[in-house]
Amino acid sequence: MTAPKRNVLGVGVSVVDYGGATDAVIEAAERRRPLKVTALAVHGVMTGVLDREQRWRLNGFDIVAPDGQPVRWALNLLHGAKLRDRVYGPELTLAIAAEAARRALPVYFYGSRPEVLERLVERLSARFPGLVVAGQRPSLFRRSTSAEKLAIASEIRSSGASIVFVGLGCPRQEVWTHEYAPLLSLPVVAVGAAFDFHAGLLPQAPPALQRRGLEWLYRLFCEPRRLWRRYILLNPAFVTLLAAQAAGLRSFRHRGVPPASPLNFA
Repeated sequence: MTAPKRNVLGVGVSVVDYGGATDAVIEAAERRRPLKVTALAVHGVMTGVLDREQRWRLNGFDIVAPDGQPVRWALNLLHGAKLRDRVYGPELTLAIAAEAARRALPVYFYGSRPEVLERLVERLSARFPGLVVAGQRPSLFRRSTSAEKLAIASEIRSSGASIVFVGLGCPRQEVWTHEYAPLLSLPVVAVGAAFDFHAGLLPQAPPALQRRGLEWLYRLFCEPRRLWRRYILLNPAFVTLLAAQAAGLRSFRHRGVPPASPLNFA
């Protein structure tokens, strides 16, 4: 069974820890069952707040782990979840990879660039000697055709993979997971910047900043042009809306609306 979800600004966020999320993925992999998993920080939650179709997609995930400390704090504040730690996408990647290696469950990596995937596979294989990598495929960095989409799904299925990791960035990776999961019938785990981090190409925030919920500040310093809108605009909006939900001024009960058509991100 997957962890219970609780409403954070209209997005169902799972009351789950690393162990619970990892166990759910491994069980689904061993039973060859579909499972949609993502780990959302503030930006990810806000994509669901601002886009009703994205909210519908997110609320269809089996596990929406609290990636950011503020999301964990929101669960504890609104719902008394008593979570002691967040479920950080890069750390969840390592936990799942370690268990997959132990059980000889092949994994597949989708997204990013060829050079990132090569470094990622090299470093993870060295860290977990038993890890079986069924395949890897970089992003097309554009929308796919319907034929390409079916071909990509067929390639992943034919690889023998038991678990698929997706690193396309939020919200593209959640859209990809939502649209490809029915074609794969495998657990699919969207892990954000984990590919770049574990490939050694992007620095991670110091642990002290991560614990204090200030990882965003470090990433903003590292990539100001790409990330300033995400953090400068969305973080205050998240806090304001969270206060309104906590005070009972807004209920955020609408689960979103089904997408009018697939986006075919690849």
